[in-house]
Amino acid sequence: MDEARTKLQARQARVVQRLRVRVDEGPDAGASCEPGDGGAVVVGTAADNALVLGDELVSRYHVELRRTGDGVLVVDLGSRNGTWAGGVRLERAVVPPGTRLRVGATTLAVEDAGATVTPPGAEAPRPAGLVGDSEAIRDVARLVHRLARVDSSVLIWGETGTGKEVVAQAIHDASPRRGKELVVVDCGSMPATLISSLLFGHEKGAFTGADARRAGAFERAAGGTVLLDEIGELPLEVQPSLLGVLERRTFTRVGGGQPIAADVRVLAATHRDLRAEVNAGRFRADLYYRLAVARVVIPPLRERPEDIEPLARHFAQRLTGAPELGPLAGVMDALRAHPWSGNVRELRNVVEAALVMGELALGDAAPAGAARPVAPPPAALDDDQPSYRDARARALHAFEAEFLRQLIDRSGGNASEAARRARMDRPYLLTLLRKHGLRT
Repeated sequence: MDEARTKLQARQARVVQRLRVRVDEGPDAGASCEPGDGGAVVVGTAADNALVLGDELVSRYHVELRRTGDGVLVVDLGSRNGTWAGGVRLERAVVPPGTRLRVGATTLAVEDAGATVTPPGAEAPRPAGLVGDSEAIRDVARLVHRLARVDSSVLIWGETGTGKEVVAQAIHDASPRRGKELVVVDCGSMPATLISSLLFGHEKGAFTGADARRAGAFERAAGGTVLLDEIGELPLEVQPSLLGVLERRTFTRVGGGQPIAADVRVLAATHRDLRAEVNAGRFRADLYYRLAVARVVIPPLRERPEDIEPLARHFAQRLTGAPELGPLAGVMDALRAHPWSGNVRELRNVVEAALVMGELALGDAAPAGAARPVAPPPAALDDDQPSYRDARARALHAFEAEFLRQLIDRSGGNASEAARRARMDRPYLLTLLRKHGLRT
């Protein structure tokens, strides 16, 4: 068996089956937490932590512990006194079961509680966009299935490119609100002066340039779902307005005086850890409570290499219509070994480039020789005959341009609706639209 597969099997053997965190020393000695759904344990003094401590030297949100394929991931949440293992202060590290951590005057024992017991019915049908064989992605799928049945706000966290919008779409599509629109608001691209208008709409004459009444995201999504993408970028001075809407369940257009019922479900997504932002005073704690009634954490791709091949097949099928890896089948070891700083989005781009250009290019982080042909070069042809690779690239470019033109026309210029119809990630769709000059 090749070295990469041997390493993968050894890695799978180190997986923590079920995480348990126990307080060995400190004011709360004897307390413990053992999440039953494969979720994380967040430790701190705030009441919404999984393990709540009374230690006044512990921060509101102090540390998060989450099982991974290599042990237990420990992430300090910007605590004021730090998280320590022995004499080493940890910010982000993977530790083995049996490690003892010190937070404030408290000592925590990190343990593997044994085999996870899957409750009856937990293996629900997998949402279409959640592709992978890892236990981590199965945990996400189970959580999506459970959260779709309730109407609570959900905070989706993951690094850039992990597929936060895919998870949001899956929650919406499985919910009773699926017959209405999922409206995506990119909080990271909104000028602070226009945020209220974009979220809640405005009346004609409300401000300079407001030459007509405009419905905001909360109004357009009536009966459906609003996804506040990159909510961690929302300016602090605007956060009270959003908090007020979430608490009162009504909003008023800018320049208007008539309250409008906010019949929407709110999902929020971010690559920032909002608990650390709360600790640092950059995000309101009360707004965080409202948004994070439930949390979905999407692990980075580097922590679940067993998902590489299923994802590559998925992207190949979307590009070629067939799930076969074709020329990519011989480079799976290189793909599994890559660090994937851009996560699933980077993998999708690599697969597309490999199928179109005929070579695997993994960028600067790839090991030497990672850029290599994935298919034999085409035979020499006459000067007036393009090579297969060039002809395929032209055909794909022409297909993309025509497909996107029709898609955006049928969707009335709405990128979110177009992404839903095409079953594509909205950020990727926007990239393709800009590539073909269909959006600036």
